[in-house]
Amino acid sequence: MKKLLLTLFLSLGALNTASAVEGNAEAGKTKSAMCAACHGADGNAAIPMYPKLAGQSASYIAKQLADFKLGMTSGGKEGRADPVMGGMTMALSEQDMADLAAYFASQKATAGSGTANEIGKKLYLGGDATRGVTACVACHGVNGKGMNNAGFPAVASQNSAYIKAQLEKFRDGSRANDKAKMMQNIAIRLEDKDIEALTQYISSLN
Repeated sequence: MKKLLLTLFLSLGALNTASAVEGNAEAGKTKSAMCAACHGADGNAAIPMYPKLAGQSASYIAKQLADFKLGMTSGGKEGRADPVMGGMTMALSEQDMADLAAYFASQKATAGSGTANEIGKKLYLGGDATRGVTACVACHGVNGKGMNNAGFPAVASQNSAYIKAQLEKFRDGSRANDKAKMMQNIAIRLEDKDIEALTQYISSLN
């Protein structure tokens, strides 16, 4: 298992997904008005089904915005398909995406509402070798802060309903913009009870 994790890190960890365009947080704050209804003025979405963007790495946010736009322009064949976000990103330039990403990355995420639990903790920190489930900690870190340079997002404090929805989408293949299908290959091995426990544990991390 350790060798597998090391191989994944060496092969993917050196990748830098940061946008070639440098973002301006102040400009992003002005542009973020259109995002506030779902994600909150400071990126802390109050509605559980929407993700918190506050404190997320700028490179990851910019990539997701670009993937949403690609999902729309490719008719869902590439990128990340979402009718709402696809429409929202169509008018965004690469600079707009970089600015928005810089602004939300500069904000502080509020505490999550998840409940720490042993099942979720065990899966997050140790995975399940018998089922081929890699530990979440390998990419998202002990405290859920992610690995910016490798393009792995922060998950700590995230809305549990959103985490659950994304794991289910990775599991059924309706979301497929992960690197080398890493999340899909893990999620497909998770049962409903695993996802519930994981989402609660991850959301409890701060």
